[in-house]
Amino acid sequence: MNNNFLNELTVVILTYKTNREILFNCLNSIDKRVKIKIIENSQEFIKKEDLLNQFPNLSIECTGKNLGFGGGNNFGFKKIDTKYALALSPDTVIDKNFFQNVKIYLNDKFEFSILGVNFYEEDIKKNGHRSYGYFSKNNIVKKYNETLIEADWIIGCAIIINLDKFLDNKVFDENIFIYFEDFDLCKGLANKGIKVYASKILYIKHIGNSSSIAIIPELRNASNKFRSWHWRWSEFYFYKKNYSYLFALKKCFLKLLKFMFMMAYFKITFNEEQFDIYKYSFLGLYNSIIGRKSFYRI
Repeated sequence: MNNNFLNELTVVILTYKTNREILFNCLNSIDKRVKIKIIENSQEFIKKEDLLNQFPNLSIECTGKNLGFGGGNNFGFKKIDTKYALALSPDTVIDKNFFQNVKIYLNDKFEFSILGVNFYEEDIKKNGHRSYGYFSKNNIVKKYNETLIEADWIIGCAIIINLDKFLDNKVFDENIFIYFEDFDLCKGLANKGIKVYASKILYIKHIGNSSSIAIIPELRNASNKFRSWHWRWSEFYFYKKNYSYLFALKKCFLKLLKFMFMMAYFKITFNEEQFDIYKYSFLGLYNSIIGRKSFYRI
């Protein structure tokens, strides 16, 4: 393999108190010749020396506080000096041929801003979605070449980014704390006439919903509240920013009424867990509608 290509790539992994076994599996799947930068979205990465001793190609930095997905990744992009970054979720495992195949894209002959990956077929069946898609159901797959397709959006768990295409290495909208930041990035590029690509030969395995507190049983309820609030806040913000306020209201207002009805139903049926999910869905959407910043944290 020509190492010159790998010298221009840094894997940026955003963590937040991530399960050590999950993180280790991710790190262990990355080619040892590729630089890795872990960005811990808090004040301290506990026992970081253990990992630094095992992975000589690894460095770790802390943001000082939880900046969210976009803010944390942007923080990391400013800390690296390579042309390309692979923004990678810690709950992923890289295919053994990934870095052999990626070299065909990391050159000046192929101009791109962001490039998505592919999922294994069993993961697609399990999760019900591919790693790329289209904002309009009428769109069809467009082949760029034998290994690439043009898509409207790619999923944010693994994105190859050409940092030369972004001013000050700022890639994501930091107003979004979590969720929809990948859709927002892709939509913003599309609005500028910039193509979004997905590779058919760059495979990863994505565990999903396993990179932080979601895997801790006693924190499941807190995780459900967090996800419900932020998903609905970010959904409305995405529509408002990329279409219009009225469009966003049209898309989401009936959901607001539904959440109110479901809250009442689960309250009288004494199902507190479901009540909390709809309550926090309502609160996230309501606060986004009235223009409040994304503020809810665990």
